[in-house]
Amino acid sequence: MLLSDACTEYLFSCQVRRLSPKTIDNYRKQILHWQRYLDEVCSVQEVEKVRPIHIKNFISMRQQDHRKPAYINDLLKVFRSFYNYCVEESYVEVSPLAKVKNVKQPKVIINTFTLTDIKRMIAFYCGNDFLSVRNRAILAAFFDSGIRCAELMNLTDDKIKEDYMLIHGKGDKERVVPKSPFLSKCILRYQRARTSYFAGKLPPQGYTFLSRTGQKLTHEAVAEIVREAAKAAGVDKNVRASPHTCRHTFAQLQLKDGIDLYTLSRLMGHENIAVTQRYLHGMKDDDILQEGNKHSPLMRL
Repeated sequence: MLLSDACTEYLFSCQVRRLSPKTIDNYRKQILHWQRYLDEVCSVQEVEKVRPIHIKNFISMRQQDHRKPAYINDLLKVFRSFYNYCVEESYVEVSPLAKVKNVKQPKVIINTFTLTDIKRMIAFYCGNDFLSVRNRAILAAFFDSGIRCAELMNLTDDKIKEDYMLIHGKGDKERVVPKSPFLSKCILRYQRARTSYFAGKLPPQGYTFLSRTGQKLTHEAVAEIVREAAKAAGVDKNVRASPHTCRHTFAQLQLKDGIDLYTLSRLMGHENIAVTQRYLHGMKDDDILQEGNKHSPLMRL
């Protein structure tokens, strides 16, 4: 079977599985890029003619282009998914990815915000105007729930309950995350400011967090809110000021407070606990030593 035909089928199956349009678009780009390589470099156009050596050579080329191991492994994840589909449809008996291992990824220490950073960043938006109140609520939501940027952008008022929020996450899955009294106060204050700002005529989109013109927020706009607050708070330049760093900060603070990985995985909306373990591996050695000292068995005697 032609790779191009199998690719079209696979992407259609992704739509049936209700993957997000962004995910499907990424899969399409990655598979088509690989398909061109197989055609132009290896003279391979059929699904059944792809061999492990073709994939290993492709990995080698990406490494020569100085691509990071995480990027290469993400590609391999898509290729595996594609060939698993081909096996299910009996286009091939065995996936050529079966004998191809992931590239070893180095341990990455992710610098996160400190508690002092968080306090100063939230305090930066101390005004009573619509944008200040909104931005304060957005930061509080990031640090209180570990919500993804896209999830926050798509949040609607009906998903915000008295003491928890229903988050519509990746894979069209919904999860429950607790909402602290502090976040509840910030959101209630924002909702009142929003009603007043739009003079009782809320735009029809239904999203909780809106732009000054009543539109759905963009990723760039939300990222700028975090960057502006981090700069004003004097956050260490080694810390990447982004919504995702807020998410990392949430995870690592939860781990330091003794939460178990399974519960954290549920709160973060991860597919499996292996993803959550990356946050544990990303903790600094000093943090690990401090936590180890606090929980020393001999100190309980």
